[in-house]
Amino acid sequence: MTMPVIPLNGTLLHPDASGALFWPEQGWLLVADLHLEKGSAYARFGQLLPPYDTAATLTRLEAACARWCPRRVVCLGDSFHDAGAASRINAADGRRIAALAAGHDWIWISGNHDPAPPPGWGGVVMDVLHHGPLVLRHAAERAESAGEVSGHYHPKAVTHVRGRRLSARCFVSDGQRLVMPAFGAYAGGLNVLDPAIRHLFGREAFAWLLGMVCLAIVLGFTLYAVSALPPRPSKSRRRFTGSPHRHAATRPAERSDPAPWPSSG
Repeated sequence: MTMPVIPLNGTLLHPDASGALFWPEQGWLLVADLHLEKGSAYARFGQLLPPYDTAATLTRLEAACARWCPRRVVCLGDSFHDAGAASRINAADGRRIAALAAGHDWIWISGNHDPAPPPGWGGVVMDVLHHGPLVLRHAAERAESAGEVSGHYHPKAVTHVRGRRLSARCFVSDGQRLVMPAFGAYAGGLNVLDPAIRHLFGREAFAWLLGMVCLAIVLGFTLYAVSALPPRPSKSRRRFTGSPHRHAATRPAERSDPAPWPSSG
């Protein structure tokens, strides 16, 4: 079976169906926008959601680490939904975070929701990490694109195929820059056609969807599936061609959070 590969600035990266990204050359696992304790943040503003998002996100992160056995894990910012998230994480989940950080060379990249991730669970906090051909930061910077990997925008792809609306989180890349999907259970999504994302890339950009088994053309973006690992054989996938306006959402979607943002960012 062929493993999905995303080429970026001369190196090859493996997208995981969870939304993580593995750099085999270095043995690094990258994740973005965990937004731990987002559910409890909403509860403070009267938006009651099941308070299990932190546990669910950690379960997926533990599974990704077990699957790839990384030497280093880099969290690309907004790992905690707000400055008070650490105080709301229960003791059991706190021990899970500490165990993950203790089991790997762990780096927290600071984000706009968590400029100073809380101490006590291990790991090293950095604003940006340059390593070989890659630059890891929370939010993309227009001035620097070569090898940049970031999060922040929570990209998703929305398209219509044979009368069905298909939507999924996705990786987006043009071979020079890559924006990762949000990893958190309650993290929303912004359509790749939104100018905030679209303007970061050239015309030849590609989107790798999570958990879907179809391919589609969307206004210059090619959508690829990232299903389970190991991935399905390529012959089982289908590619839809023709007018992109026939199969694509022709206007950007709004951020698909379960409720309005309770805090700025």
